[in-house]
Amino acid sequence: MAMRLVDLSQEIYQGMPVFPLHQKTFIFQNITHEECKQKLNSNLGFATRNLLLNEHGPTHCDAVYEYNPDGPTIEKMPLEYFWGSAICLDLSHVPASRYITPEDLQAALGKSGQVIRKGEIVLLYTGHYDRAYGTGAWLTVYTGLNREAARWLAERGVVNIGVDAPAIDHPDDPEFSGHAVCGEYGMTNTENLCNLGQLVNRRFLYFGLPLKIRDGTGSPIRAVAIVED
Repeated sequence: MAMRLVDLSQEIYQGMPVFPLHQKTFIFQNITHEECKQKLNSNLGFATRNLLLNEHGPTHCDAVYEYNPDGPTIEKMPLEYFWGSAICLDLSHVPASRYITPEDLQAALGKSGQVIRKGEIVLLYTGHYDRAYGTGAWLTVYTGLNREAARWLAERGVVNIGVDAPAIDHPDDPEFSGHAVCGEYGMTNTENLCNLGQLVNRRFLYFGLPLKIRDGTGSPIRAVAIVED
């Protein structure tokens, strides 16, 4: 049985698009090879850089605490929220002009031939990364879950909702309904994914482990899928 790794993580770089409320990403030199050689009086130098980035800047997962002050911070959440059996539903036909509804999810699930099992992870392929990353529309024009759709997933036992867009919510939603439902049900969500088109209608093993940040509201991740070919 052949196994293949699919990288679902966006690149981290200075100038990368970041949700407007969050710290922009900065990367700067800590020490060069030559500077290190001089400081250590050694023939071997070590080059390192410093990162300044928001917990929710690049591909990342959310702690329940981010949207529910009574919820756990990232280092206190069970790792089962961030890895395990997953499916990817195709919502790429839903235009940015409207929200993803329970009917959309039910139809996509039926087309996939999969079932949602309690404790699983569901990724939503909207096609937004493929269409808009690197353009002005990336942060502003995309679809997202309405409250009923987010609750539809929560009531089926999903522990982590992932999406290839800046947020699981529609950008026109002042209530941030997807996050509100995640707070209500104690779920996480994963945003800024990519390459979900390779996983549509498939079941696979997903890994998106957070850094163990004390009191973290979320964490950058290296998200990957392991699929059978």
